[in-house]
Amino acid sequence: MRIFLHDANRTRHLLPLTYFKAICELRFGILTQLESWTLALSTPVENYTTSELNLEECILIDSGLLASQALVEQISALPQQTRLVHRDVTLAAHLAKNNESASEWDNLSSLPSIEFQDSAAPVLISRPWHIFQHADLAIRLDFARIVTNRKSAPLDASVQVFGSYPLFAEEGAKATACTFNTNEGPIYLGAGAEVMEGAHIRGTFALGAHSVVKMGAKIYGATTLGPHCKVGGELANVNFQSYTNKAHDGFIGNAVIGSWCNLGADTNCSNLKNTYEEVKVWSEVEQRFIKTGTQFCGLFMGDHSKTGINTMLNTGTCIGAFCNIFGGGFPRTWIPPFSWGGSAGFKTHDLETALNTARAVMARRECILSEQQEQAARKLHNTLANNA
Repeated sequence: MRIFLHDANRTRHLLPLTYFKAICELRFGILTQLESWTLALSTPVENYTTSELNLEECILIDSGLLASQALVEQISALPQQTRLVHRDVTLAAHLAKNNESASEWDNLSSLPSIEFQDSAAPVLISRPWHIFQHADLAIRLDFARIVTNRKSAPLDASVQVFGSYPLFAEEGAKATACTFNTNEGPIYLGAGAEVMEGAHIRGTFALGAHSVVKMGAKIYGATTLGPHCKVGGELANVNFQSYTNKAHDGFIGNAVIGSWCNLGADTNCSNLKNTYEEVKVWSEVEQRFIKTGTQFCGLFMGDHSKTGINTMLNTGTCIGAFCNIFGGGFPRTWIPPFSWGGSAGFKTHDLETALNTARAVMARRECILSEQQEQAARKLHNTLANNA
């Protein structure tokens, strides 16, 4: 029986992170959602992409759900032609062969429901700020499954580790003359990752494979730095998806940054309004600024976007994909995809220039811009042009 993660009509609600990624490809903790659910269920999990699969018996799971043990057990035990719900929200469904319900998530509401049972409510990531708000739990869930019955690789004797939670280092991870404080949560160092001299890191924290924390960096939990990232300066409760750099000084807090982004030297974002009011963030679905329910909210940035040196970003800034932000002053807090400029104004980022830059950036990491990725970028650029 095949198991699928379904976007459950939430993809646009998670923009700007999902212009080029399915929700299941996003990294909420240490792993992507596909990797996390595969590990949790001990069986391959796939992205649901086609209605033709209604010919097979399958289980559908909302891609935004964190894979708690209670969810794993109750989804695994779901009878055929039933769905698991929490407060009328469908979490998962077990469909029989030749079931028409698979093509549309909303059709699942016609199935008999079983109420989710646990003292803790299921955590569903349905807005970008939920990613950093629930980062601590997401990292802990992945950490517990990754390290089970495994022994951490040793670290250099110059490293100071203190605290009540564990630190786990994969083979090839390096750290020198730095400190790890695990009093508030575990710390994970991926294969080939490096933490340089003078860095100070507090859990809960995950450093992806082949990522680098530069000298003197200060990192507060809960923070995830995905694979092939390079960071310096000060970070607090941030999520970098993968292949993204913030290599120099500057503060980023309560933020989610996509892939192939670069934050120039001394880029800073505010994560708290001077008035201490609730932060509002632009929603592509509602086409307006909506309340986040939190005082702390910094920056959201789509794939392939960049900032120049000394860029200042206001609380709750949302930057689309393929943007280039630079200049003095604070730019507006909603910057559409393919924007080029700053507080003095914006123009449209030339499509071919943007794609050539992406190719050059990816080539430095021995990666290529695939035909699928290029066509997705062209489609987005054309859609924006047609709607202008």
